[in-house]
Amino acid sequence: MSVTMEIDLAPRRLMAMTLALFLSYLTVAMSLPVVPVYVIRDLGLGNVDGGLAVGIAFFSTIFTRNYAGGLSDRLGGKFCMLRGLKLYMLASLICLLSAWRALPAPAAYPVLILGRLLLGLGESLTIVGMVSWGIGVMGAPRSGKVMAMVGIGMYGALAAGGPIGLALLRNIGFAGLMIVCAVLPLLGLVMARGMPASETHAGRRESYWRILGRIWRPGVVVCLQGVGFAALGAFISLYFMSRHWPLAGFGLTCFGVGFVVVRLLFGHLPDRIGGRPVAIASLTVEACGQYFLWLAPTPWLALLGALLTGLGCSMVFPAMGVEAVKRVPPQLRGMAVGGFAAFQDLAYGATGPLAGLLADNEGYAAVFLVGGLSATLALAIALSARRSPTL
Repeated sequence: MSVTMEIDLAPRRLMAMTLALFLSYLTVAMSLPVVPVYVIRDLGLGNVDGGLAVGIAFFSTIFTRNYAGGLSDRLGGKFCMLRGLKLYMLASLICLLSAWRALPAPAAYPVLILGRLLLGLGESLTIVGMVSWGIGVMGAPRSGKVMAMVGIGMYGALAAGGPIGLALLRNIGFAGLMIVCAVLPLLGLVMARGMPASETHAGRRESYWRILGRIWRPGVVVCLQGVGFAALGAFISLYFMSRHWPLAGFGLTCFGVGFVVVRLLFGHLPDRIGGRPVAIASLTVEACGQYFLWLAPTPWLALLGALLTGLGCSMVFPAMGVEAVKRVPPQLRGMAVGGFAAFQDLAYGATGPLAGLLADNEGYAAVFLVGGLSATLALAIALSARRSPTL
């Protein structure tokens, strides 16, 4: 096949990968608002336990990014992504076991945590694998576009998955939902399996910690940005329920719609104008969205806050990701992507239990104040970095 034809096929292959990711990531998206409700309502545990059940998956992802990046660099992004999709299926089946009626709540919760840990490992492999695979297909100069499309697949699933997950919980229970979550990654696996892999790169390897030393500044920005999404993902449904508001399942939908629209319209900007100006504009909008959620007197203004949060969060990861990928040679790209993503995972993993503790003492609105302050601090770092070429 000619080089020209390969280039023409590259965007189509990236779209096919994105669709496979969307279908598979519904497993994560549908469970995200459901898990804290299941833990608190069905297992009779507290907000901290609910937050931990959400956040533990992100902690698992943090500690496996190194493994995922190395696997992707050695064996290719496609191999890494397909292994991640298989783990999505296994994780859902283990979470299904936690709903077995013979298990008392004290035993069901650890089983659920085990499933969530495996889900985090699956996410690490799936996302790092697709980013590396996509960059290999599209070329390094279009890294921002690849990361934007990964986000479209992920957060498009979040937009659809929130209300679908809560609706399935009401109608077929947690066990039925987990069966659906086990089937969806199989569809993604079938789609992705037939596409050609990208080449791997030979060259000198470096330690994971040395790579983190190259990319930590954009990583800190994306970490602080992630606090707002993690707070929203874990607690917006409970926030609505605590105020007896309708439309509890649509907070993540509004977030996801805003996120996907911005990525579709402006996903090319980090490659064209650089990551820092895109991140500065995005963080400003995210902070406003979190403050809207904190102060909202009605569900409609809270949904507007969720929408603004999605609009703002959308481009921070690809914008800072472009800056991170520039700092490493091709043979270290998977490790760099894994390390960079681990900063966002840190925000996701820590925010769940800490925000749960805050919600117990100050109410659910307070978690969005923390999200707004974190986005504001990230904005300050990005603004100060305009004077430094080392971000």
